[in-house]
Amino acid sequence: MSICSSDSSSSSGSSSAKTWILHSIVAGAAIAVAIGARTYLTRSKKFRSRVIGIIPARFASSRFQGKPLVHILGKPMIQRTWERAKLATTLDNIVVATDDERIAECCRGFGASVIMTSESCQNGTERCNEALGKLEKKYDVVVNIQGDEPLIDPEIIDGIVKALQASPDAVFSTAVTSLKPEDAFDPNRVKCVVDNLGYAIYFSRGLIPYNKSGKVNPNFPYLLHLGIQSYDAKFLKIYPELQSTPLQLEEDLEQLKVLENGYKMKVIKVDHDAHGVDTPEDIEKIETLMREQNVI
Repeated sequence: MSICSSDSSSSSGSSSAKTWILHSIVAGAAIAVAIGARTYLTRSKKFRSRVIGIIPARFASSRFQGKPLVHILGKPMIQRTWERAKLATTLDNIVVATDDERIAECCRGFGASVIMTSESCQNGTERCNEALGKLEKKYDVVVNIQGDEPLIDPEIIDGIVKALQASPDAVFSTAVTSLKPEDAFDPNRVKCVVDNLGYAIYFSRGLIPYNKSGKVNPNFPYLLHLGIQSYDAKFLKIYPELQSTPLQLEEDLEQLKVLENGYKMKVIKVDHDAHGVDTPEDIEKIETLMREQNVI
């Protein structure tokens, strides 16, 4: 009996030891998973976390000279854009990048920080890159905020920033909204098509997709590109070094250079009634809308 007792005790001890070891392994695995998840989340939170908004502005324009300084209900248009951008929660800083002292003086007057850039910048992206290089602080994401969007929704700014932060395979993000039928053939309204994962396929001043009838399909969800876009700061630094591309030059759309060089661009769809200012005639439309919305 004593032997049996001893064997039973030994077996029980062995079983307990095995159980203890098993529990230790499971517990250790759980701890490892928790630590790993914590490390991942910590890294994710820091990924592209430092964000700056840059409003590129130039006085010379073939369609509307001096556009940033035109008054909209008593305020310069660029001031209205700046005030809207300041409402975005993802931006750590906002600056205006310009090559014109008249614009710089105006912006300093209402409290904006200004970075002077050269006249050789071919587009807003290059101006943003030059301004980024002159800033003392380092940033991970740069948001190019079009100065001719005085009613830009700050939630759209936050949306494209978060989309880029969540898409490590993309170097660029932007936004689209539904295209109005009357804007289908307006070359100033840039259209966009995206794939099933939300990445840009193409942008065009013409209607895309374009069907065999040559007419607008009232049942198709055409997309209008909104001018706002954000870039990974490291990519922005190499953007000016990329050769201009045939489609970019033909359409005169800088985002096509990104796609033609094989980079990915994340696109979010938003519900936004686009009201950019492209011509002097657009001012009255904007002011009417602002009165309707009681925007002062």
